[in-house]
Amino acid sequence: MSGIFGTGYAAVYDALYGGKDYAGESDLIAHLFALHADGPVASVLDLGCGTGGHALPLAGRGLRVTGVDRSPAMLARARAKSAEMTAEMTAGMAGATVAAPEFIEADVRTLRLGRVFDAAIMMFAVLGYQHDDDALLATLASVRRHLPPSGLFLFDVWYGPAVLAQRPGDRVRTISQADERILRTTRSELDIRAQICRVDFHVLRLAGDRVVGEERETHTMRFFFDRELGLALAACGFRLEALRAFQDIGREPDETTWTVIGVARALP
Repeated sequence: MSGIFGTGYAAVYDALYGGKDYAGESDLIAHLFALHADGPVASVLDLGCGTGGHALPLAGRGLRVTGVDRSPAMLARARAKSAEMTAEMTAGMAGATVAAPEFIEADVRTLRLGRVFDAAIMMFAVLGYQHDDDALLATLASVRRHLPPSGLFLFDVWYGPAVLAQRPGDRVRTISQADERILRTTRSELDIRAQICRVDFHVLRLAGDRVVGEERETHTMRFFFDRELGLALAACGFRLEALRAFQDIGREPDETTWTVIGVARALP
């Protein structure tokens, strides 16, 4: 994952994904906790937390959240947003203390915090950045050692049947931000046998007709199939309990479901 989510990309990340419904997704996460957890979920480990899109609304619900990411630039954004949110919430609660998320710079594959959490999440296709089986199994083993028996692991991934049926395409998107425009071009290349999609991002920041910033990143994404996920999770001490369409968890995934959300339980 080296060379991605750098300073330039992190600076425009929240603008690029401003339409993503993090609050609604956090409500869905809380709902799945309520459906599947054996008891109350009070502490959450957010792996690949990025700029805190899920960590912050979950903390706002009263959960103790620890976010982990290997990008210092993304974590800097998360900490700044956390400080702003905490100040606003504390002021609105007449001086009451609000527990801000803890943010840690680390690699999810080798993470060893020496403590466990009631639940762990890995959202926005973070698991798909584990391209080969060694990285996938190391990541799942890392999740497992931070959960007690029966602890929950929630994750979303690109769903293989839909990726093969729909195929990724090229896109151009323009976003207005203050006195700038952000132009992002996305080009994708699918490798079916390796089960990966290489996505080239070219981001331009424009002030009028003048280019004031330019970033290029290539993100290599793995997509998954049902049995593959079940086997990998089982090898690392989990049982896959549910795999549903995201965000319509009442629907079974199919060729129209690009993203699925999984619920796994840590075994004794």
